[in-house]
Amino acid sequence: MPGTAIEVERLVKRFGAVTAVDGVDLLVPQGTCLGLLGPNGAGKTTTVEILEGLQQPTSGTVRVLGRTWAADAQGIRARIGVALQETRFNERLTVEETLRLFRSFYPRGLTVEAAIAQVALEEKREARVGTLSGGQRQRLALAVGLVGDPELLFLDEPTTGLDPVSRRGLWTVIEALKGRGRTVVLTTHYMEEAAILCDEIVIVDHGKVVARGSPGALVHSLGGEQLVEFVARPPIPADALARLPGLRGRRERGDTVSLSVEALHEAVPALLRLADELGSELLQLSTRAATLDDVFLALTGRTLAEAEEG
Repeated sequence: MPGTAIEVERLVKRFGAVTAVDGVDLLVPQGTCLGLLGPNGAGKTTTVEILEGLQQPTSGTVRVLGRTWAADAQGIRARIGVALQETRFNERLTVEETLRLFRSFYPRGLTVEAAIAQVALEEKREARVGTLSGGQRQRLALAVGLVGDPELLFLDEPTTGLDPVSRRGLWTVIEALKGRGRTVVLTTHYMEEAAILCDEIVIVDHGKVVARGSPGALVHSLGGEQLVEFVARPPIPADALARLPGLRGRRERGDTVSLSVEALHEAVPALLRLADELGSELLQLSTRAATLDDVFLALTGRTLAEAEEG
């Protein structure tokens, strides 16, 4: 049976009168990937910084790899890796020199050659950091996080700025880490990424956990895994829509109505008949599978991308 990589109970962090984290509980088994999702200001970054030992909690209990930061900070640091969304390196050093520097901080770890190969930077090995593109710098930051061969890896928006091929390459690295029993904590605004990589997702908003579960379970929590979206003139009343077969949920955003349904082949013909009966014209009509972004929208009233922009 796997052990527990992270255990958090009733975590609270206040900055003056502002409560950034408000009673968060987490339990992350070893060898899994936890996705921590939420908009800017939701409290996820503060939570991760506390887990990484960068901030002290106001109250609550935090155990990382069975230890506390107060009792064994050095021991924890030797066993974790961190890859931030924006990392500043010495721009005069080469890629190889940068990795050798960070490798020296750990009692054990990967060879520099292995870390470079994992992020496909072989051709830039002798290049100075100041000459790297944004995506290459992001891959270097990941290599720095990996060079200590961490038992627990924190990834903050790791694929921002990466091209699709590099992004999928990173997914392969994360899956390989999990296969070796390593644990990953991931923050991302790419819902597809979270759905593919994460064993469990925790959605945080206004400092509180508003939902948690596997990607499939969260999508299923909408009540139906298929969506019918339409714009009608004049609008179809809610009480009329409630009579559609297999209807599990309804949301409105501006003129667009989104229906969660059990079976598209039953709901769509029924919607067309209903619109005809009421003399309502369907200006737009589409169907698709529900996603994690729909879960976030249902919980917070906005998509994650909109929340980040806000």
